Amino acid sequence: MAFLPRWPDMAPARLLDDGECVASVLLAIALAHLLGGTNVSWAAFSGFVVMRGHMAETLRRGVLRMVGTLLGAGLALVVTPQVLGRPLLAMAVVVLVATISLYGAITARRAYAWLLFGLTFVMIVIDKLERPQVVLAHFAESRVMETLAGTLACVVVGLASALTLRRRWPAAAPATPEGAGWQPLALRHAAQGGAALAVMLSLGQWLPLPAQVQAAITIMAVMLVPVTAVGPGKVAMVSRRIWQRIVGCVAGAAVAGVALLAAQGQAPVLIAATALGVAVGRHLENGAQSRRYVGTQFTLAILVTLVPDSYAHAELAPGLERLWGVLVGMAILEPVLICWHLLRPLKAPAPAPAGQGGTETE
Repeated sequence: MAFLPRWPDMAPARLLDDGECVASVLLAIALAHLLGGTNVSWAAFSGFVVMRGHMAETLRRGVLRMVGTLLGAGLALVVTPQVLGRPLLAMAVVVLVATISLYGAITARRAYAWLLFGLTFVMIVIDKLERPQVVLAHFAESRVMETLAGTLACVVVGLASALTLRRRWPAAAPATPEGAGWQPLALRHAAQGGAALAVMLSLGQWLPLPAQVQAAITIMAVMLVPVTAVGPGKVAMVSRRIWQRIVGCVAGAAVAGVALLAAQGQAPVLIAATALGVAVGRHLENGAQSRRYVGTQFTLAILVTLVPDSYAHAELAPGLERLWGVLVGMAILEPVLICWHLLRPLKAPAPAPAGQGGTETE
């Protein structure tokens, strides 16, 4: 019951934010279908995570998401053909790009672009390594197109709201992001994420490791913490994000499973369940700190399951794959962090300005 919103949470501005998010997700889905998207849930992801109450923040996140996605996809198109059939080189490239991306996402002013750059690159490369039959250019183009659909949906909804309802219930102006400068502890932290990816890719050469793309996303996402949260004695924050990710994914997959059974293939029921799931997840995300990441993961589990490329073929498998990825990522990342901190302990953290780095990811 701790995660349920209480009546004091039902302020008009907060409910408006929930409604804006539902509208942007539904519009993103419609645009992705109109453009012939082959992974419509990714457009819905963008429609959820880019949307913010203040139009300036929505625009900023949308631009950064597009820039990061384009750069990551472009680099993947160039690099992937060079590493196919060369597992050690592929591993080295993935680890290098992921480490640089995580460091930028923790310390840089344009952190969101750095995160999407690394996530997009890693997703495309690992997916191609797992499924060599996939046409690389098509997969990269799909990622860019679906991100564009979600971002455009957020801009349209945000602009409409800014001209109407937000005049009555304005959102707080976003803080101006600042860079943290050189942070060796942040680089060490990012390298731990890279090491976990190296372990995952190594195991994947010898074991039928499931959901490697989702596991890689999990590793990078939970390692994204504020710059003040890296250093000695800070493993607990990453562990807490892992467990919150699991709770959110399990809850979302369970709710989505019930919706699939109730819908019996009827698109209107699935769309209504999607809207309700997005509203609940966003409300949790905007609530107490202890349930924000749970709300994000709950919603993403809903979207990956209830937003198929064709409503005639909706199934629970994508939600279960995402959950498998979370479990695999946790099983690999936790031992890597523990071993690293035991073998290379730090005595004192370096000072760093507060408020850097993101805490909101896929």
